[in-house]
Amino acid sequence: MPGRWDEIDKVLQEVFFVTGNSHKLREVEAVLGKMRHVDLDLPELQELEPRKVVIAKARSALEQGYSPVLIEDTSLSLVALNGLPGPLVKWFLKALGGEGVYQLAASKNDCRAEVRTIFGLALGPQSFVYGEGAVSGQVVAPRGEGFGWDSIFQPENSAKTMGEMTPEEKASCSMRVKALHDLRAQLERFKNGSSS
Repeated sequence: MPGRWDEIDKVLQEVFFVTGNSHKLREVEAVLGKMRHVDLDLPELQELEPRKVVIAKARSALEQGYSPVLIEDTSLSLVALNGLPGPLVKWFLKALGGEGVYQLAASKNDCRAEVRTIFGLALGPQSFVYGEGAVSGQVVAPRGEGFGWDSIFQPENSAKTMGEMTPEEKASCSMRVKALHDLRAQLERFKNGSSS
């Protein structure tokens, strides 16, 4: 029986999801279904506004002949640092490691944090549809595995870090999953003529 997403699912099957991260690909395909993906080394704009980062990456992928293209950016924002590192978290982790990011927040006596994912689906150079999801919590001393900052981020109302969670537990509170569901909702609006 056709569902309300059948037409959108057909569109999504044609999208190139740009990632070299197998964990992200698995999470995205669990929500959106099997899709094409490509591992491109795209220039990453050094910017605190995630949409600008997503747009720059998407335009670069479009220029390389990939269309339509789905780009993802995930931020870790510390309250004690007025939102830093935000989209720059990759470089904070590279320089400090998870323990160092935690120590930085702890040194300010405020470990509150928010993780946010934004997906940008570029249907063309000037045509974007976005999905966003956020989870509040705190950074803690590293516990568990995972990738990126999973081992240092503990969502509100959880005794576990994302790195300690099973894939099912993580999916139930994932900012990426929330962002993907928001993207689907925005695509439905876009399909019906009122793009975001």
